[in-house]
Amino acid sequence: MHANTLDFRLLNEFQRDFPLHHQPYRQLAGQLGVAEGQVLERLRVLREKGEISRVGPVFRPNTIGASTLAAMAVPAERLEAVARMLNHYPQVNHNYEREHHWNLWFVVTDTSQAALQQTLRRMEAETGHEILALPLVKSYFIDLGFDLKHGRHRHKQADTASPARIELPPWSDALIQVAQHGLPLTSRPYQALARQAGLREQQVIDGLKALLDAGIIKRLGVVVRHRPLGYAANAMVVWDVPDARVEQAGSSLGRADCVNLCYQRPRVAGRWPYNLFCMVHGRNRDAVRDCVAELAALPELAGVRHEILFSRRCFKQRGAIYRHG
Repeated sequence: MHANTLDFRLLNEFQRDFPLHHQPYRQLAGQLGVAEGQVLERLRVLREKGEISRVGPVFRPNTIGASTLAAMAVPAERLEAVARMLNHYPQVNHNYEREHHWNLWFVVTDTSQAALQQTLRRMEAETGHEILALPLVKSYFIDLGFDLKHGRHRHKQADTASPARIELPPWSDALIQVAQHGLPLTSRPYQALARQAGLREQQVIDGLKALLDAGIIKRLGVVVRHRPLGYAANAMVVWDVPDARVEQAGSSLGRADCVNLCYQRPRVAGRWPYNLFCMVHGRNRDAVRDCVAELAALPELAGVRHEILFSRRCFKQRGAIYRHG
């Protein structure tokens, strides 16, 4: 199989349902009709090129630890310096400049709500800028994979169910600490994680399966980066939806093919009037605007004030770190 074809199939077909098997890359190779070594080599190349961030779990927000979307209004001449300060925090995983008065947007994840609030206070003190914290209220869309051929999501479904409450085993922290960084690109990745965590290989496999079944892990597979793959336009669209309509509006947005994520977040009196957020990726800005025009025409969003916050620069993008150590 030509490397380009193999790369595309690895990127497009294995973003979810990654094998929970002692030799998962060999299983992928069997499905693709190539050798295991080819799969591992191409995944390493894709990671080096920045087209994937990792192969591993994507955790549902706030099921372990605590997180929030946050923003700062930073003068242009200080923006890069403040972004660098924030990037030094391991709790920050995404950090973007967006076109708005609130121009620096980042996600902060910490081990608990108390730790998160302490981190936000430290950031304000260090940078000298007030933080607008907008924690998740409700999610309306589960990200289950992005179709790179058509630029739309596959397997869309509303994010209506809460994660199942399960009794996590005492060694789950050790598992999460090693798995959050992704699976090693070796023939026995779960065995490698087990050695790092002081567990058995089967414990790692069973533990990941339990977290998937409970909905704590949203998906397990190849985590792609849209921008290097040609989806250069990225926008957060924010909507001021009447409270009585937010449930219907969020459900409709979450089902729209061109929406990547959809969440309800709180308004902040006098500072932030919007309560419904969605993310849209496109190959260019016109494609994003076309999508937003379609969304604004939905009956649930008729006449609703909204803004499009295009991304200018990505200062940091990686998976969230839920356990430090």
